[in-house]
Amino acid sequence: MDLRPGYEVSEVGVIPKDWNTDTLLSISRQIMDFRGRTPKKLRMEWGGGDIPALSAGNVRKGFIDLRQDCYFGSEQLYCRWMTKGDLAKDDIVFTTEAPLGNVALVPDNRRYILSQRTVLLQVDADRISSRFLYQVMLSDGFQRMLADYASGSTARGIQRKTLEQLYVPIPSLDEQNAINAALGDVDELLDGLHQLIAKKRDLRQAVMQQLLTGRRRLPGFAGDWKCRQLGDVLTVCYGKNQHDVVAADGPYPVLASGGQIGTASRPLYDKASVLIGRKGTIDQPQYLASPFWAVDTLFYTAMKKGNCAKFFYYRFCLIQWTRYNESTGLPSLNAQTIESIEISCPEPPEQTAISAVLSDMDAEIAALEARRDKTLDLKQAMMQELLTGRTRLVEPGSAHA
Repeated sequence: MDLRPGYEVSEVGVIPKDWNTDTLLSISRQIMDFRGRTPKKLRMEWGGGDIPALSAGNVRKGFIDLRQDCYFGSEQLYCRWMTKGDLAKDDIVFTTEAPLGNVALVPDNRRYILSQRTVLLQVDADRISSRFLYQVMLSDGFQRMLADYASGSTARGIQRKTLEQLYVPIPSLDEQNAINAALGDVDELLDGLHQLIAKKRDLRQAVMQQLLTGRRRLPGFAGDWKCRQLGDVLTVCYGKNQHDVVAADGPYPVLASGGQIGTASRPLYDKASVLIGRKGTIDQPQYLASPFWAVDTLFYTAMKKGNCAKFFYYRFCLIQWTRYNESTGLPSLNAQTIESIEISCPEPPEQTAISAVLSDMDAEIAALEARRDKTLDLKQAMMQELLTGRTRLVEPGSAHA
């Protein structure tokens, strides 16, 4: 391997010679791991308090998400549970499985309970900045290392003793801080985009609830909506086995209950349609405006009398499909049951107008998500340069160790 002058091979790959490496255990003053702890093991309940419990579902890649389902513990539970000390702002929270490898910083100094499938790292600040280590753990290189050392046949995870022995690069504190500043600017932009997308989604959900139930009417429309069974406006059709039509370069998507799984040489249906799982995933409606093939675990719908498929896609999104589950094992729906569901429904012109408003909102959210994704790609490229020392923000030898 040809190395640039001033670089060497280390446990984490090629890095500058004036950088060090060490294990997560060595650079942490404490690692808290309560991944298997539950209130029942303490002979207690959550207690209805106001102290949030951070489980793996609340730790996203780059931020803590308390909008997800979150338990709240009482003062009494907190005292019994958090015996190793409190979390502090900028401590690192890491998910060990389901999902593996999400990393976030504790956003403030309020109290939290560390809960299922999460580990907290409190670093030795004389050796490494928690914000720098956070960026390293988010990087593609560290995430690949996690995947390499993960175990488990169902939910891939990493054992604590394995996690503790993973190596990370350690530049001088001055260079760490310079890297933090550069990546922090991008993080601020990403935080703003995350918040804006969340607000737009909340607004879309509120508008859906109002427009799709008739509580709010668009200009130019009046008159009462009629109560109809879904079977009055659409026909629920069965998908078919895709074996004979699968083609690697086919022009038509093959759809299952979880989304596209391949392509087909010919379509099963060539008009706009709403699709819903027949078995397995039964609560994730899909909308297709172009020809497709639906597999046999999926229903597709054919509209009647000029009704708007996009309107009924949005309407399907409001239905609690698990209420109509007809199996005690693998969730399943019945075509006749779907067609018998009653909803309040406007005439086709108002259906089309409502779907146009919601489609515009979807397009705005999609544009913001695309901007966020491009920003994430930019950050990953910066991380690849800065966290490996390929690009230096501090001249070698000028930083204070």
